[in-house]
Amino acid sequence: MSTHACDEGRAAGGELFEDLPAPSPAQLQQAQTQAAAKRGLGAPRLLQPNRTQIELRASDLESLLGEDHRARLVWGYVVRQDLSALLDEIKARGSNAGRARIDPRILFALWLYAVLDGVGSGREVARLTREHDAYRWICGGVSVNYHALNDFRADNAVLTDELLSDNVAALAAAGAISLERVAQDGMRVRASAGAASFRREVSLQEHLSQARELVQTLKTEADTDPGQAARRAQAAKRRAAREREERIEQALKQLPEVAAAKRRNGGKAEDARSSTTDADARVMKMGDGGFRPAYNVQFATTCDSQVIVGMAVVNAGSDMAQLAPMVEQVEQRLGQAPEQWLVDGGFPAHEQIDAVAGKTELYAPVPKAKLPKQAARCEAGQAVQEVASAAPVSEFDPKPGDSPAVAQWRARMNTEPAREVYRQRAATAECVNALARNRGLLRMPVRGLARVGCVVGLFVLAHNLMRTAELAPHLIGWGTSPSAMAAMTR
Repeated sequence: MSTHACDEGRAAGGELFEDLPAPSPAQLQQAQTQAAAKRGLGAPRLLQPNRTQIELRASDLESLLGEDHRARLVWGYVVRQDLSALLDEIKARGSNAGRARIDPRILFALWLYAVLDGVGSGREVARLTREHDAYRWICGGVSVNYHALNDFRADNAVLTDELLSDNVAALAAAGAISLERVAQDGMRVRASAGAASFRREVSLQEHLSQARELVQTLKTEADTDPGQAARRAQAAKRRAAREREERIEQALKQLPEVAAAKRRNGGKAEDARSSTTDADARVMKMGDGGFRPAYNVQFATTCDSQVIVGMAVVNAGSDMAQLAPMVEQVEQRLGQAPEQWLVDGGFPAHEQIDAVAGKTELYAPVPKAKLPKQAARCEAGQAVQEVASAAPVSEFDPKPGDSPAVAQWRARMNTEPAREVYRQRAATAECVNALARNRGLLRMPVRGLARVGCVVGLFVLAHNLMRTAELAPHLIGWGTSPSAMAAMTR
C-alpha cells in the first residue's frame, strides 16, 4: 500500500491496525539496540555444500544390496549354468603369457540384469557398472568396458540355445511345466535400419563401386602419410569404408531371396530392394499398420506357466511358414511335442497343418468362407442361391482338396470346447509379448539375423529366469521367503 493510500486510510477514520497496542519508547529502543548488536557480530555462519571435496567411504560391495535383491537372483542363476564352452576359449592360463580375461559369468549376469532392468545399450551398461550399486555388485570390482559387453552379446547364440534347452528340461523334470498346451505368436521388432537404406540392384551396384573406390583411395593415402596421428585417423576411415563395402555386398547377396519373395506375393522381381545398413532386415507391416524395417520374433509359450519353450527370429513378414519349424524345435528340446498347439489366424497354412498332423492338435481360427466366383458373377434376377449351393455353406465344412488333417481342424474348431481352449492363446502369447516390450524389445540394438537372435535369446532367458524363481526357486538356489519372492516383482 502506498503512503498516499495510508494517509487516506487515516483520514477516513482511525489508524492502521488500531486494535493493536502501540509499542512503547522503551520497546523501540530495545529493538534498535538488538538490531545494532546483530550487525556488529557479522554475517551468520552456515553449513554450505562443497561438492568438490573428496570422500573416502569404508564399505564393501556385499553390504550394498539386501539379501532379497534381484541382482542376487540373477547371479544365483548364472553360477549354476555350465559355461565351460566359454572358459575353454580363454588362452591366458597358468604361467602362459596373456592378460586375464573377464569372467564370462560377470558379462552374462550383467546382460541378464540389464534386460530385466530395461537397458539395451552396451555403453549404458558399462556406465552403470561404475555408478549403480547392483551392477557394481555383479562386477565385484572387475572393470568392464562396452566392447567386452557387446562382443559377448553378439556371440552367444549357441550358449543361449543350450541354456534354454537346459532350463525348460529342468522345469519339466521338476514338474513345474507341462506340455499339455503351448501358444505360439510372432511379434515384429523394428530393425536397426532406416527405410531410406533400401535400394534396388542398380543403385546397390553403383554404391558398391563408390565404396570400393573410396577404400582404395584411403589405402593409397595411408601409404604415403608418415604421421602417426594421421595414420590412426586414416585407419579408422578405411575400416568404416571397408565395413560399408561389406554391407553393400551383403545387400546384393540378399537380393535374389527378396526377389523370390516378391514373385511369390505377386509382385515384380525388379522391384526387390535390400538395405545397405542391415541386409537381413525386411520391410514388414507393424502393429500400428505402418511398414518399417523389422524382424519377426517367434515365441512358443506354455499356457499353464508362461514359460518360453521355443524361440526363433526370421526375416519373413508372414507367420504362415513358422508353425511346423517351431513344433519341431520344441520337440527336439523336450523330447516330445505338446498335446495342443494354439496359434492365431496368420499361421494355419494347409501345408503347415499337414506337417504337424500326428504331432500335436492344432487350435486356430478358421477363415470365413468366401462367396464363390460363379455366384459373384451372376446377374440380378438369377437364382444366386442355387449357384452357391454347390459350395460349402460354412467355413467349418470340408472343402474340395482338403487333406484329412485340414478337415479335422475345421471340424474341431466348430465346437465350443475348442473355442474355449483357443481363448487361452491371447492370455498367454500376448502377455509374453507385452513383457518383452516392457523390457525394451522395441528396436534391435544390433544388425544381422544371427546377432538379433542373440539379443532375443537373452530376453528369453531373462523371462524364464523370473518364471523359474516363481515356479521352482530351488533350481536356482532362491529362497521362498516373502522378501525373496518380492524381489521378482521389482
